[in-house]
Amino acid sequence: MDNPVESLTFEAALKELESIVARLESGDTPLQDAIELYERGNALRARCAERLDAAQARIEAIRLDAEGRATSTPFTAG
Repeated sequence: MDNPVESLTFEAALKELESIVARLESGDTPLQDAIELYERGNALRARCAERLDAAQARIEAIRLDAEGRATSTPFTAG
């Protein structure tokens, strides 16, 4: 939890986010700690979304049809 969110890989950010969710769901976290965890979790969620968007853009940029022409990839968020 000490690493800057911006430096985390998608996998590391997702793993930490899952850990935060589990801690918050336990109900044993004091309020101030829960607020700090929520803030960190929100930053991690944004990082994961950013990395997924970047991956989507890369895939769309390289996807080709049978004739070698670029095609779009039907991604949906959610």
